[in-house]
Amino acid sequence: MNSVQPIPVVVLSGFLGSGKTTVLNHLLTHRGGTRIGVVVNDFGSIEIDAMSVAGQVGDSMVSLGGGCLCCAVDGSELDAYLEKLAEPVHRIDVIVIEASGLAEPQEMVRMLVANENPAVRYGGLVQVVDAAEFDATRAAHPETDRHLAVADLVVLNKTDRIDPAERARIEAELAALAAPGTPLVGADHGRIDPELLFDRRPWTETRGQLSFEDLLAEAGEHAHEDEDHSTHVHAAYESVSFTTDQALSPRRFIDFLDRRPAGLYRIKGFVWFGVPGHQERYEVHAVGRFLRFDPGPWGGGEPRRTGLVLIGKGIDGPGLLAELEACREPEPGRALPESMWGVLRYVPRPAEGTPAEDAPAEDA
Repeated sequence: MNSVQPIPVVVLSGFLGSGKTTVLNHLLTHRGGTRIGVVVNDFGSIEIDAMSVAGQVGDSMVSLGGGCLCCAVDGSELDAYLEKLAEPVHRIDVIVIEASGLAEPQEMVRMLVANENPAVRYGGLVQVVDAAEFDATRAAHPETDRHLAVADLVVLNKTDRIDPAERARIEAELAALAAPGTPLVGADHGRIDPELLFDRRPWTETRGQLSFEDLLAEAGEHAHEDEDHSTHVHAAYESVSFTTDQALSPRRFIDFLDRRPAGLYRIKGFVWFGVPGHQERYEVHAVGRFLRFDPGPWGGGEPRRTGLVLIGKGIDGPGLLAELEACREPEPGRALPESMWGVLRYVPRPAEGTPAEDAPAEDA
């Protein structure tokens, strides 16, 4: 666990049968050395989803049975589980909540935003959609439209079960139902790149005899021997890196983030603004429309600079770099403090340990 930064909590939502557990299992088996804590919220007394992932996460998993997580009146049960997973002994890097298929995503997000534990923070809402049953699900559950409207990232799962024309139609409808600019990722068998949600760390520990991690690593090694790398999940995505020793204009950078294209799924890195009174190192994290800044001190002798990685599909790399270049500010020392207001909207409140604007996207 990172002892300085709070642990991001990602909500994985979607109606029954959409493939949430399949997506979760894929994230777990392709996490590298990242330690993932899992909260499985099954509807009903038999926690089938919990059993299907239990072998992969061991003591890092807690499960809520017998009802929707969002039905907790004060969220105290969820808070207790998050507090357990955030204990330093677990060294968790990210927490994923697999919501019940009947949960209200917006209420779950509000519960996480209201959480007063400074060791965790809301990390975005991922809504999984069953491509083969999209029309039937929407007819049976009109609240689908509302759920899509608050998503930070939409995963259209089971695309292998529909033809290209049907996929294009559904994608157009999803784009109209979701908030403007919400990224849409296509997937079959729940295979999405974990890098869209969190950083995969290299293996740094010696794994035990016949441990789950050993089996995963061995399987991965054999798969890489004959596998065509063009079929990798990440092969469909582009990565653009931007660095500069010149400060960025907070207003122009926020404007860039507000206008980011739908194909730009994730942004991570750190920014140097250099505005008087705000000369910290601002770590930035964006998943879909979700956005957060975490200010912190520069390391001893660390140069003041900006370093960003942008991950997306069908993005205009040179165009994005040109827009970021236009954000550079040659005289940051002359900027007024109020120029930082746009950035500070997405910075945690120090007194509460909760984000100022980590809220459902329509409210942010």
